[in-house]
Amino acid sequence: MIELVAPAKLTWYFEITGRRDDGYHLIRSEMVTLDFADRLHVDESEDYLRLSSPRDDVPLDGTNLVARALQLVARQAGVTIDKVIPSGGGLGGGSADAGAVLRWAGGVSPEAALTLGGDVPFCQLGGRALVEGAGEKLTALPFKSRKVTLIIPDFAIDTAACYRAYDDWMRRGWKPIERNHLEKAARTVEPRFGRTLDWLRGEIGEDVHLAGSGSTMFVIGEVGLPSGEMAGPEGSLRICQTVTTPATG
Repeated sequence: MIELVAPAKLTWYFEITGRRDDGYHLIRSEMVTLDFADRLHVDESEDYLRLSSPRDDVPLDGTNLVARALQLVARQAGVTIDKVIPSGGGLGGGSADAGAVLRWAGGVSPEAALTLGGDVPFCQLGGRALVEGAGEKLTALPFKSRKVTLIIPDFAIDTAACYRAYDDWMRRGWKPIERNHLEKAARTVEPRFGRTLDWLRGEIGEDVHLAGSGSTMFVIGEVGLPSGEMAGPEGSLRICQTVTTPATG
């Protein structure tokens, strides 16, 4: 049995610069991996996909990115996923798992990894990188150790719906000015997110940012929030103190 570490990814900033003919959005983002990770237990003599703890929000069929990554590299294995990264949280949970599988199998090109999803090329690389194109253009950056506070609500935001809302706002002539270009779209798709973000900014300052397409928010450094659960305006918030991590190789 082999254990693989699948670190969450965090978008330090996130800009959308255009859209390809095939529908992929073009981006520019600095991404980092975190010491906040799923773990995959791989048995090369078996053929199954399961979770260590039951969860309704993680499919265990051929749509799961672990299953798709195994198919991409033409490998068979039994995989048990110990999920820590929330689904629909903007931290690349499924992509992180796929990236771990691709590294275990020896890796594929960023273009091949992109066929699994826009975050998968970076999640295969890990560490710190400038990410451009549709996610397949990676420029590794020197590692910087940084403390990060994650604030995770008990609701998710659908990534595809978030991009559709972004496109709809752009058609109306709106132009993004936020550090994360998907912030307004995330507010549209999930109003609870907007109310929570505004509340947090009122409580601890303006430097609370959206992670990816949400729903996770983050603050650089420590902000005096203890790890654990706290009450927010729209339900429980989970506070996680973590740090950035170098590429795992």
